[in-house]
Amino acid sequence: MKKQIIRNVGVTLSLFLGVNSLSVVMYANTTNDAYKPKTHVLKANSETVRWGNIGKGDPALTVHSGDIVTVEAITHHSGDDYERMIKGDAGVEDIFHWIEGEKKEALRGPGVHIMTGPIAVEGAEPGDVLEVKILDMKLRPNGNDQYAGKTFGVNAAANWGYLYGDMVEEPKKREVVTIYEMDTEGGTDYATAVYNYKWSAQTDPDGQVHPTIDYPGVIVDHNTIDKNFDVLKGVKIPVRLHFGTMGVAPKEADVVDSVPPSYNGGNVDDWRITEGATMYYPVSVAGALLSIGDPHAGQGDSEINGTAIETSVTGDIQVILHKKASLNNKLKGLNFPLLENENEWVVHGFSYANYLEELGASAQTDIFKNSSIDKAMKDAAHKTKDFLMAGMELSEDEAYSLMSVSADFGITQVVDGNWGVHALIDKGQFGDSERKPVVLRSSFENFGAKVGWQPATKTVTLSYNGNVLEMKVGATTGIYNGETVKLAAPISVVNGKIVVSEYFVNFYKAKLAKTEQDEIAIIR
Repeated sequence: MKKQIIRNVGVTLSLFLGVNSLSVVMYANTTNDAYKPKTHVLKANSETVRWGNIGKGDPALTVHSGDIVTVEAITHHSGDDYERMIKGDAGVEDIFHWIEGEKKEALRGPGVHIMTGPIAVEGAEPGDVLEVKILDMKLRPNGNDQYAGKTFGVNAAANWGYLYGDMVEEPKKREVVTIYEMDTEGGTDYATAVYNYKWSAQTDPDGQVHPTIDYPGVIVDHNTIDKNFDVLKGVKIPVRLHFGTMGVAPKEADVVDSVPPSYNGGNVDDWRITEGATMYYPVSVAGALLSIGDPHAGQGDSEINGTAIETSVTGDIQVILHKKASLNNKLKGLNFPLLENENEWVVHGFSYANYLEELGASAQTDIFKNSSIDKAMKDAAHKTKDFLMAGMELSEDEAYSLMSVSADFGITQVVDGNWGVHALIDKGQFGDSERKPVVLRSSFENFGAKVGWQPATKTVTLSYNGNVLEMKVGATTGIYNGETVKLAAPISVVNGKIVVSEYFVNFYKAKLAKTEQDEIAIIR
């Protein structure tokens, strides 16, 4: 009887993990040396960031295809509340250091964002495509012991907002800053407003007066403002961490304003550029030169008042170089920032597909006078049609029909000079061709992971390189190295086997491959 019970457990285990019962073991006999990309840490300080420039420049870090980078991204709005967002944080204090006649950002570009990088990728050449997987995002803890365990963010209803000057209450032309609070450890998944204040003229350390929010880096003197703590009471804003600005350097200019997005990415401001997503960027300069910044804790489509909840974040990314000669149909000829996640493809269109080329020598000023949703919609529509024709091998009539009956077009943003419209394409409508199911066990064992199964709780454990991911069948969250994480997709059982998508495998293959912190070479 005992032998029969053992045999039945083995058969059950084999069915759920998708292997022959004769070869079942709790952990696969594999080596941990099969897949170990190098991991780097790029800390943010005055030497590793640039203000307002996503153009060409000396790299802060050089990596190889497949490498993983832990990158710190700092919000340029930190000065709106020095006590909560700068004080006690050595890296942020260094970046914002400004006393009379001395400040750290001497190489400031025409834009506003603090961009970490650039990161050069060995072997990247014009015509290639750079893939960036966002493996993890975490709020940056504030350095002030007075606010331990909290991270703060800023929303500024600014002079570049869509309704600036078109308000009902007086003064109609006003800028209002709202400070938000989040739990640093992710104990809550929402942000709450702490207080707001109307912007008053601020004088910088060099004596320049700023009547409006016109120069990030200015530290707001809180003795000059009136704080209103009776704001958004009882309202909880979902936290959706994402990189507002991420992209490679364009070829058209050496110094490029970080505000308008373009074919190279940049300030796309799509909240879907988050953990679990993959971005694809067309490379137009040697090394690609990836820059990352403008992190957000929450934003709706359109970013209508000018900003999101601007905060500071640390993220893990993996960069993968796709050479021009080996591009698949979806990436061949890519001329816009393309997003992929478990369920969707997202096409990004703009008022001008390449404003630097289309508007000529004065493009970086003229773009702010010429944007429209009409142009952005037309650009997104053409790009979506082309993507469906090339990537999904549809005829033009098929693509046009599908766009109308199933693609969701939305307004990405109307505040960044080059306005954006995005199109969401559901992978599920294409069946297995876009979400190919694969057996979990063999897929993860193939690169050296150990796979465990707990029948009583229907829990799968993936162990690799010192990292452990636990997932229950059907659950939307899992446990990664002891922390609760949102899964890219639930794992499921099909015909007695646990199956996932190829996207799921590639994403968690990278996430599990991150090297332990004490083995990482910290840059600068």
